[in-house]
Amino acid sequence: MIIAIAGKYSAPTVEERNANLAKLNAAAALLLQKGHIPIVGVNAALPVVTRAGLSETHKAIMDISMTVMQCCEGLLLLSESPGAMREHDFIKSKGLPIFYSIDEILSDSDATKSNNL
Repeated sequence: MIIAIAGKYSAPTVEERNANLAKLNAAAALLLQKGHIPIVGVNAALPVVTRAGLSETHKAIMDISMTVMQCCEGLLLLSESPGAMREHDFIKSKGLPIFYSIDEILSDSDATKSNNL
């Protein structure tokens, strides 16, 4: 399952942004270990936005993140922020599952087994 991970990224300091991104990536690593394909939209956006040297980065980050969301089959919401809730609302509008904890997500092999019963 392709699962987006949403949560707060923006923060007043670089250290806080890095800590927020580390949380998103830690969750992504756990999803990968469970056999899923994790997507962190800000990971797709940051290198491009940084390279472009834009003065207004939030819009570009969200534009790229929302585009990446279109291939996702579910969402893991770690924390709320305006951007995370925009991603949440998009996934919800598609009728796809939203998870609020890693523990709610079965490993891919367990999900396949339960679907074959």
